[in-house]
Amino acid sequence: MSERWARFILSAYRLAGAAAYPMIGGYVAWRASKGKEDRSRRRERYGRAGVERPEGPLIWVHAASVGETIAVTPLIREIRSFGINIVLTTGTVTSAQVVAERLGDTVIHQYVPLDLKPAISRFLDHWAPDLAIIAESEIWPMTIMELGRRRVPQVLVNGRMSDRSFASWSRRAYLAEALFENFAHVIAQSDTDAERFRALGARPVSVSGNLKVDTVPPPVDEVELQRFRRAIGARRVWAAVSTHDGEEDAAAEVHQRVRSRHPDLLTIVVPRHPDRANALAEAWAAGGLTVARRSKGDEITADTDIFLGDTIGEMGLYLRLTEIAFVGRSLTGQGGQNPLEPAMLGTAVLAGRNVQNFRGAYQKLAVAGAARFVRDQDVLAGAVNYLLMNDAERQKMMAAGIQAVDGMRGALAKTLQALQPYIDPLIVQSRLGSGSNGR
Repeated sequence: MSERWARFILSAYRLAGAAAYPMIGGYVAWRASKGKEDRSRRRERYGRAGVERPEGPLIWVHAASVGETIAVTPLIREIRSFGINIVLTTGTVTSAQVVAERLGDTVIHQYVPLDLKPAISRFLDHWAPDLAIIAESEIWPMTIMELGRRRVPQVLVNGRMSDRSFASWSRRAYLAEALFENFAHVIAQSDTDAERFRALGARPVSVSGNLKVDTVPPPVDEVELQRFRRAIGARRVWAAVSTHDGEEDAAAEVHQRVRSRHPDLLTIVVPRHPDRANALAEAWAAGGLTVARRSKGDEITADTDIFLGDTIGEMGLYLRLTEIAFVGRSLTGQGGQNPLEPAMLGTAVLAGRNVQNFRGAYQKLAVAGAARFVRDQDVLAGAVNYLLMNDAERQKMMAAGIQAVDGMRGALAKTLQALQPYIDPLIVQSRLGSGSNGR
């Protein structure tokens, strides 16, 4: 009965998507007007390819946004070294910029097609992938079903199942099983994630660790880095990075409190979504704070209170200017953001308690003494002040972060090992000069 019900729901989903397809253009146009879509490449969202398919075997890799893209970059480089072509899809303009910066023309980038039958079918008809690799937690029913219908192996890498997602899927276990049974393999980040995928019907499931650990530190323009370091000089600095709504104002409040102890304090704030920068800068200026905006080319002077990092792709710069970083979406938001980049750059990590999406990484950092949790902005202010006043403790946390990240490495090798049965035949085909699809 549950299997029949799952088939009914998925069929209804397919039909509803087909019915909505002619009307979806207005939605995509609205997103483009807000800067959330690339106007010149909107056709890709309907599965219309921007370039020709290359000859030979081809793997489709999908990474939803910036974090997932960075995580799979080393994996993509390894696969490309075997001579296999890759079409990499992402869903955001910022992730497309990251692809251009980190992978260049080594992959074919396309925006991911909408999870609607006409768009997915058109995309798969053109690219005819021999293997689909999906990063982290992207579960799109129509895409999964259509790949399954075409018997294209699907592997979920760096698989993650949040508390909220697991609870939601568990209430629809029959539907989860109907979808997850299409995966040829799920490679999970942690034992907890693996147990959840198994409980929802995925087979086989293995554990690799977090691919984000095996990435290189975020890049930086050394000339700009040295210029800002000279401007900052000997001032005390702390940063709030990847912040969400409410956390920027908390950081400004922390700045005002801690400044009473450290009059030369500079606070760096890097919002997760820079499109809110205008409102933030105006509010802080109205409150008497002096703000320098990176996007405007403002210089940091002795009077600057807050350096607003309202640009994309420069986290490597902001983190290298501080030794203390609060990682956002953990105080007022839910789920947390990635603490591994601050840790691998030798930064003492602070975070709120809502870090479910990165639970494993935070646990290991906390046990190593590299990360501390704060309950609210009052405790955050106290923690920042304490670390600024205690050089030895701050340096201890910084060193512990680097060591903890080094100890977590190895996910890339395990992921490649799990992918070997799917990739090895494509390597043979590539060397023979023909793909399984006959192109």
